[in-house]
Parts: sequence; C-alpha cells; structure tokens
Amino acid sequence: MGRCRPPVVVRGTNDDELPDLIEYGKRVGAEVRFIEYMDVGGATLWSMDKVVSRKAILAALEGHYGLIEAVVEESSAPADRFRLSDGTIFGIISSTTAPFCRSCDRSRLTADGMWYLCLYAKDGIDLRGPLRGGASPEKIESLIIPTWQRRTDRGAEERLALVNRTPLVQIGDLRKDPHLEMHTRGG
Repeated sequence: MGRCRPPVVVRGTNDDELPDLIEYGKRVGAEVRFIEYMDVGGATLWSMDKVVSRKAILAALEGHYGLIEAVVEESSAPADRFRLSDGTIFGIISSTTAPFCRSCDRSRLTADGMWYLCLYAKDGIDLRGPLRGGASPEKIESLIIPTWQRRTDRGAEERLALVNRTPLVQIGDLRKDPHLEMHTRGG
C-alpha cells in the first residue's frame, strides 16, 4: 500500500473533506496521513484558529466511521497511525498541538545545499560550499555527524509554549530572505 502526499488540514478550507480523503485513499490503495496546519512561515497567513487538532480530526472521523483505534507500534515516522473498523489505516502528524521533537530524526537538505536540522530552524548549515570546494567524504562527515549529535532543536515544542503564537516568520522578513519559509526549503 502506498502513501498519499499528506493533506494539511485547515479549518474552513478542507476540514469537511476528511472522510472523502480517506475514501480516496481506499480507492487508490494509499494510506492517508493528515497534517495539522503548522506555523512554519508567514506567507500562508497562519493562525491558530485555522488549526484542526489531532483530537478534532479523530472526532470528525469517528462521527463518520464509528470507533477508531490507535495502532500501537514502534516507529520513527512523525505520524501517529489509526485503524478504522474496516481495517483502513490512516495517520495524523500533529506537530502543532502534540509535537514529537524529542523523537524527531528528520532534517532538510535544500536544493541549494543548505542543511536544516528542524523545520523551524532559521539558520542552516552550508554543505554545498564544502562539496563544490572538493571536500573529502571524511570532511563532509565531520560537518554532519557532530552537528547532528549536538542538535537541541525543539522548534515545535518552543512554538507550542508561546502565549501569543503568530506566524514564525513575518512577511517583511520573508521578503528579505525567502529561505526562511519552509516551502522554499522543500518541506
């Protein structure tokens, strides 16, 4: 069974389409994974009132399908997985209301060679320069391994703790450096 590109659930935009997306996944043999709307930049005009939480997604789907059970498994995937009574499995990535920072094993390498340890990172590490400069595999390894081992990124947890949660990056800052927006990084 394949996976669909996870739909980002946005209140008032597509939150009424959850069962339709599950049914589509069934038809094409794909496991649907929903993503809570994340505040990773200002270009999307993010606001907390547009977020549909994992709890709300489950409630909407239970209202349509009946009892839903959690799939208990060990996984490094960011999605929590659930099973409908007919056996259909789907996932929810709830990084806005229930961050998984402590178990995150993900990073992003952009097309221009910047390596970001967290979706919320404002700074990345340039790997293109050393690679184009002829750095040996050992040199690249010496940049990557210690950096990864020292990482303390907890971007989603830090965002959740904020009282006044506005978009991570404001529009003016994005105009100065578009790389600050997740979608420009390939996320």
